[in-house]
Amino acid sequence: MDGCVVNLSYRDAGIEDLPGIVEIYNSTIPLRMVTADTEAVTLESRLGWFEAHTPAKRPLWVVSEGTSRIIGWVSFQDFYGRPAYDRTAEISIYLDNAQRGKGFGKIILQHCIDVCPSFGIKTLLGFIFEHNEPSLMLFRRLGFDDWGTLQNVAVIDGIERSLKIVGKRIT
Repeated sequence: MDGCVVNLSYRDAGIEDLPGIVEIYNSTIPLRMVTADTEAVTLESRLGWFEAHTPAKRPLWVVSEGTSRIIGWVSFQDFYGRPAYDRTAEISIYLDNAQRGKGFGKIILQHCIDVCPSFGIKTLLGFIFEHNEPSLMLFRRLGFDDWGTLQNVAVIDGIERSLKIVGKRIT
């Protein structure tokens, strides 16, 4: 994708997008690389999460390429839920299975970094399994540093997994 012009569009997710968001999320569960969920989630179980996003502060966007269907979604979430952390957000990016490995993650993450100031975000965090090297490489390429490791905090299919916390200060 380097050197190619890609026209991605971002828009606030509506409730009508939730089935597609959940479908993309659920498609990552069998990979055992991206989420600590081990069973598919339901629309109902994601309603509270969906409603916690606000376009003005913590958006949830669906991402499309040109005028085509949704290729993925991205969310900004509060970190730790206390007022002193208002300028810190966790980012999550999920792509449709057919769109992974095409360079869209880099474009989306860079866009999110670029717009952080408009949401008052000064610190952006990613929580990534240590064995998810592709995601760790992506974040590191865009200037995220390793800020910590939570050793063996998840057990997936009987295997203990560590969680990396990567962070970037936004200027």
